[in-house]
Amino acid sequence: MTSLTDADATPDGYGELRAQLATLTTEAFRPELADIDRLDTAEIARIMNGEDQTVPAAVAERLPQIAAAIDGTAERMARGGRLIYAGAGTAGRLGILDASECPPTFNTDPADVIGLIAGGPSAMVTAVEGAEDSKELAAADLEALKLTADDTVVGISASGRTPYAIGAVEHARAKGALTLGLSCNADSALGAAAEHPLEVVVGPELLTGSTRLKAGTAQKLVLNMISTITMIRLGKTYGNLMVDVRASNEKLQARSRRIVALATGASDEEIETALAATGGEVKNAILTILGQVDGPTAAALLTESDGHLRAALAAAPRTT
Repeated sequence: MTSLTDADATPDGYGELRAQLATLTTEAFRPELADIDRLDTAEIARIMNGEDQTVPAAVAERLPQIAAAIDGTAERMARGGRLIYAGAGTAGRLGILDASECPPTFNTDPADVIGLIAGGPSAMVTAVEGAEDSKELAAADLEALKLTADDTVVGISASGRTPYAIGAVEHARAKGALTLGLSCNADSALGAAAEHPLEVVVGPELLTGSTRLKAGTAQKLVLNMISTITMIRLGKTYGNLMVDVRASNEKLQARSRRIVALATGASDEEIETALAATGGEVKNAILTILGQVDGPTAAALLTESDGHLRAALAAAPRTT
């Protein structure tokens, strides 16, 4: 007869996992909130708002580690690598959200920043049972992308124990890719597996184990930093202007013109002329105005400067 450990010998058969969860800060029970359902709505909102205010401070404690991870990510992306997020449930959805915002904001190719979620695209809206428990599934998802050593893989898991996220990081690291492990528990298995552990400890949740709350907010803040600052390092902005914005609708077309105006101080007529000469490319239009060059020259200068507008402006052959 096979013997069972004390942790396994439970009526539900999940003793070991229950014991493991009991050690996680993100799963801790808060007895002081045990009667929260008896409070009026305004008081619950006040408590929840107070909880949320602690998250930025937790992120701030990890800024040096986050910055180092971003520098490594930008270096690899500058060589043609991709930024790949991998997670399950809320963590996976947050990665996909961040990835999906990069093309319209920074005019990146959709293949440059990718979000993977355990269970595939359908898991965005419907739970796929058991998918998060498979390291092998994560490895297969990365293999389908033909992972290279220039890529960066970010495993995302509030608990830091999700097999899918850990499997993604382990597989990526074995392939020579840069690996980041974003979790909300200290000394996590995900952090141990990654080259850059980003452990933002936000403490127990308002609702026990509901890590879409503070943990989810922390993950969103860090993912914002990773993608945004990486794109700044890659020359996707000019100052704090989104000069690579893709004008795919009326709002973004209006924003494009405002960005050119803010960068150059040019008149509406000059802006329309510049955009017409550059096929609507905001960065190129700014260069034609500030660098006093035509559209083809602006395109060539930006190619030579790897898309960095400041470098292209410095190289522009201005007439005096």
